[in-house]
Amino acid sequence: MRPKAKPLSQLGFYATFEEQLSHKHPLYILAGQVNWQVFEDAFLPMYSTEGRPAKPIRLMVALLMLKHLRNLSDESIVEQWAENSYYQYFSGERCFAAGPPCEASELVHFRKRIGEAGIELIFKESIRINGKDGEEDNIIVDTTVQEKAITFPTDDKLYKKIITKCTKIAEAEGLPVRQSYRYVLKKLGYAQRFRNHPKNRGKARAADRKVKTIAGRLVRELERNLAPGSRHLTKLELFKKVLSQKRSDSGKIYSLHEPEVQCISKGKEHKKYEFGNKASIAYTQTTGVIVGAKGFRNEYDGHTLEGALQQVEELVGKRPLTVTVDRGYRGRNYIGTTVVQTPKPFPKGTSRYRQGKLKRAFRRRAAIEPVISHVKSDHRMVRNFYKGIVGDNINILLSAAAFNFKRMMNKWKKAFLSLLKNLLAIFHLMGYRNSSALAIR
Repeated sequence: MRPKAKPLSQLGFYATFEEQLSHKHPLYILAGQVNWQVFEDAFLPMYSTEGRPAKPIRLMVALLMLKHLRNLSDESIVEQWAENSYYQYFSGERCFAAGPPCEASELVHFRKRIGEAGIELIFKESIRINGKDGEEDNIIVDTTVQEKAITFPTDDKLYKKIITKCTKIAEAEGLPVRQSYRYVLKKLGYAQRFRNHPKNRGKARAADRKVKTIAGRLVRELERNLAPGSRHLTKLELFKKVLSQKRSDSGKIYSLHEPEVQCISKGKEHKKYEFGNKASIAYTQTTGVIVGAKGFRNEYDGHTLEGALQQVEELVGKRPLTVTVDRGYRGRNYIGTTVVQTPKPFPKGTSRYRQGKLKRAFRRRAAIEPVISHVKSDHRMVRNFYKGIVGDNINILLSAAAFNFKRMMNKWKKAFLSLLKNLLAIFHLMGYRNSSALAIR
């Protein structure tokens, strides 16, 4: 049901947040700068007119922003909201509330309700908050890997998970199972434990084959006993694909609960393979605002550029004039009206002025690397806990939006400290002049 509007005529007998909180706090300033009515107009039609009243839309949007601003989980942001007055004021509260705002699971339902388009609206508002800084004509684009919250995949782990899931399906449906293999798997685990020892390699490989055989046996037994229209048949098809895949196959399954995960090799010495999806980040060249954040699977970097530029055009309202990229984007010099600048030897006849301009742009291109690191480590893109391909895109957009909001908060904080420093200098100078005048008298 649609949320009920809060009465504003009577605020209670207690003092309001406007009287209690510091007006210089970045979250207090940000609460007044965000256009909350945009989210009300966009998300209110998604609610029914019947049923239990929902939580206020501003509250739920603010919780999503604060979660990625402060790098917290759903449970932590709900818990800390009840302890932080600035969080509550940012969420639209007029007085301090002692209890939690909602259950942590309600954030999951709200993300599913508004979808990727709703999260993109939050990201668009973060660009608008930055004003003219987000309207620059020259941008930098680079890709990174957003890792999924899965364990490092091995065949043995997948086979054992298949066995566990098959056992649970049989128990849930009340199906007969010839053997549980509990003690057999325990003995096979002992044989697999010390596989690096020369004397145990043969035993370990034999145990690996036996675990795979047991997994296939349970899958076939379930397939015979399940009803024709059972909801578990899609899971069995996934299990069969895992059991049949080879080492060099394309489109392999690396996780049973996240089958869309890709194995991406980025040439890193310390981490040769990363399991997740590819994320493209577009960053203004001089002002430093993220104006594009889009998720891909495992495409070649040059093939992601057109989609990234199209997203920037939709969010900012105009096409960038130039985009500076690294050598991983080789192959395209123009995409529409946008000039693609890739580091390469200058052609004959290039003027000194043009060479200097390109060199400065290529040096500036490296500025996006620490930005990606901050988005990952500070705003929850280093490990994605959201489910599915939609969850991948949502996490990228929210992380980029949090970076833009944090940029403006730091800017306001820096402006206030600069003003305070100037005032202290003026007061110090006035005190020095007064003391000099008294000494002359």
